[in-house]
Amino acid sequence: MKKEFLLAMGLLAAGTLQYSYGQTKKVVGDRIIAKVGDRIILQSDIANAKADIQRNGGELPANPDCLLMEGELIKKALVLQAEKDSLKVEDADIEAQIDSRIRYFMQNYGGREALEEIAGRTIYQMKEDFRKPIREQELANKMRAKILEAVRITPNEVKDYFNSIPKDSLPFYEAELEIGQIVIFPKANRDVESYTAKRLNDIRKQIESGQRRFDQMAKAYSEDPGSKETGGQYNLNRADKFWDPVFLSTAFKLKEGQISNVVKSKFGMHIIQCVSRNGDDAVVRHILLIPPVTEDELSAAKARLDSARAKLIAGTIKWNEAVSSYSDDEDKFSGGWVLGPDQSSMVTYDQVDKSLIPVLKSLKPGQYSQPEVFTTEQGKQGVRFVYLRTRTDPHREDLTLDYNKIAARALEEKKQNILSDWFAQRLGSYYLFVDPNYSYCDALKPWLEASAKRNAK
Repeated sequence: MKKEFLLAMGLLAAGTLQYSYGQTKKVVGDRIIAKVGDRIILQSDIANAKADIQRNGGELPANPDCLLMEGELIKKALVLQAEKDSLKVEDADIEAQIDSRIRYFMQNYGGREALEEIAGRTIYQMKEDFRKPIREQELANKMRAKILEAVRITPNEVKDYFNSIPKDSLPFYEAELEIGQIVIFPKANRDVESYTAKRLNDIRKQIESGQRRFDQMAKAYSEDPGSKETGGQYNLNRADKFWDPVFLSTAFKLKEGQISNVVKSKFGMHIIQCVSRNGDDAVVRHILLIPPVTEDELSAAKARLDSARAKLIAGTIKWNEAVSSYSDDEDKFSGGWVLGPDQSSMVTYDQVDKSLIPVLKSLKPGQYSQPEVFTTEQGKQGVRFVYLRTRTDPHREDLTLDYNKIAARALEEKKQNILSDWFAQRLGSYYLFVDPNYSYCDALKPWLEASAKRNAK
């Protein structure tokens, strides 16, 4: 039972039980299949949770109805306890999550009108649909965090956890590396920037005179690979943090159909057209031109990085100081380390820029590469050198080499076991109803037994 509980809690903690536009499409013959206190679970909740997993590219676990039902029961119980303990979630946080989810669906389904047509509901109605389940999820997360806030794990517990795993069940790891880099993006000189701005102004005049359409010119001239083929189009929201602030603020100053003057962002120089606007959401097109840097500017950047590299080798400056003082890269805020999808500093070869692989293979741990010129995926030229801090060979999981990964898993299992025990002690205190049709689910036996006892009184 405990194994199934861990999986159900994993689904809950990962936020898998999210509500999409599919929630608005009612299941024929929808009915109540469980109740915790005054909180009900509908047949459609389970159906929509399964659909969400598949729609997002995930695989359904074995016995998905059982595990998803348990996850929903867990969530309802946590919400009841959170309310009893007077835990609060801020309305502003709920609204931000609702807006983020709506933007996600609009981007994936072709905009506001397409989403409303697919969902059969207005954006306003969908926001109302999301409000209650998102609030419940946040309350459940807060209660879970409160229960587990003092949980820690010791080295001996990590060792015992590792030793409990059969040797032939230990995971196998590919070669992993810990890579730092210091990057400089030289700035183009003023003459080059002036020439680039003139080109953009010429393009703008052609569009405004009606000679060419904006999307045609974007496909022909824009140097943004992310939008070139779609005519330079992006969906924006004023609250999005990943857009360049100059680009974002310029876009939201425009009226529909208006084209901006030339603006300069961290990516290069743009002209932007507002296609449509609805409150804090906008559809825009842009054309990006990147002012090229000269050999003189690249050479000056190389010389600056040569100096940083020499200081590191001599030990007169520490890595974090060098990153802070020299690097223009966004990775500088992670200490200059290249991070994997899980935000770990240990990455495999297939997770790093392919142009780095020949450099990395020539380095030994503790060495720094020579500064070299490179080009980003956005077409921007820079100069960088790489620090290879560690490299592991392909290996079966090892307590010394992989301690942090093992400790993270051991801590998570300890937390889930504590949660499992916490629920076992409290099941009898809730009013429970679970549809007897779920009696085949081993994971739900404690809930079904508590339901039967409660209803027999």
